[in-house]
Amino acid sequence: MTLLTTWPESGPGTVVRRTTDPAEIAAALAPIGVRYEQWPVLDHVAPDADSDTVFAAYREDIDKLTEEEAFKMVDVIALHPGDDPGFPEKAKAARAKFLQEHTHDDDDEVRFFVAGSGIFYLHAGGQVHAVLCEKGDLLGVPRGTTHWFDMGTSPSFTAIRFFHEEDGWIGNFTGDPIAGRFPDFDTIDAEYRA
Repeated sequence: MTLLTTWPESGPGTVVRRTTDPAEIAAALAPIGVRYEQWPVLDHVAPDADSDTVFAAYREDIDKLTEEEAFKMVDVIALHPGDDPGFPEKAKAARAKFLQEHTHDDDDEVRFFVAGSGIFYLHAGGQVHAVLCEKGDLLGVPRGTTHWFDMGTSPSFTAIRFFHEEDGWIGNFTGDPIAGRFPDFDTIDAEYRA
C-alpha cells in the first residue's frame, strides 16, 4: 500500500499530510503536476523476474502509456539482494547517486513498481512530499521538479522506467543537502510497517 507523507520544506517537525488512500494521494500530487496511479498487480510475476518476463507481463500497460506519452525508451531496473557478494557495494553506490536532490531538464521521471518499494521525495511548493511506492504504483515526476529517490540501505525492487529521451536518466544535482534533513527510506518504511 502506498504512503504519502508531506512536511514543510523547513523540516519534518510538522506532518502536513499522511495518507494511504490512493485517491487522496493522486489529488494531493496533481497540483504539482505529479502523476500517480495504480496498475493491476500481477502476482504471477516473480519479484526478481528478468526484463523479458516483466515486459511480457505488462506489455498492454506499457504500450498504452508509451503511446499516450510518446516515450522513446522503456527499460527495467532491478536491485535485489542475492548471492552476489558485491551486492552491498553496488546497492550503496546506487543509493548514493539517487539520494541527492536533483531535477531533469529534458525528461519526466516515470516509474512503475513491479516489485519491492522505494520512496520518491518531491520538493515543490514549499513542501516535501515523500511517496512510498510499492508493487502496482506508477509515479510520474514532471521535468524540472526538484526531487530525490531513496531505495534504502538494502534495496529490493524491480521497476519499469519510461523515457522521452533515448539518453535515459540524466540528473542535474542542486547541491542542496535537504535530503539529509528528512526521514530516510528505512525510517519511514519501519514506521509504516510497525
